[in-house]
Amino acid sequence: MKIMKLFRTAVVCFCIMTILCGIIYTAAVTGAAQLLFSDQANGSMIVVTQMDGTQKEYGSQLLAQEFTKPQYLIGRPSGVSNLSPVSKEQQTLVLERINWWHSFDPGNQKDIPMDLVTASGSGVDPHISPEAAEYQVARIAAARNLTEDEVRGIIKTCTKGRFLGFIGEPGVNVLKVNLALDGLLQIKKVV
Repeated sequence: MKIMKLFRTAVVCFCIMTILCGIIYTAAVTGAAQLLFSDQANGSMIVVTQMDGTQKEYGSQLLAQEFTKPQYLIGRPSGVSNLSPVSKEQQTLVLERINWWHSFDPGNQKDIPMDLVTASGSGVDPHISPEAAEYQVARIAAARNLTEDEVRGIIKTCTKGRFLGFIGEPGVNVLKVNLALDGLLQIKKVV
């Protein structure tokens, strides 16, 4: 009888905790997120209204997308590894990426910013440094028949500054820049 009483208590506790943690807590957190942070709770999607009035999702502001054409701003390499920054394999990988950039944009003689040849910690970072964006301005301007200042203006509008003015580094959202370059994302002009 004592074992049955312990078993019954365990089952009741299991059921109560399942309802509390699995249903009530989950519903409360989801509801609060939808109410207070609807955009973030739904993936921070970039939604563009088309000419016919329909809306289309182009991706999340928080996840990188791969762009490889000359007319687009190109982000960080995707995928992460557990290679040491000083390992031969990592050095070989970085050299391969440097060679790719030299073959992709042979006219660019500037030093390639580090974030264009190394993956971020998450492997899906949607931002690059303003220096990495500046490195690509001439190529994008030539490919799109724009002035370099027009491209810089678009990049500036899609650049997020430091949190509270001093925490972190500024970052350029690659997807937003490319949507703006394609004329799909309306942005405010920055002088």
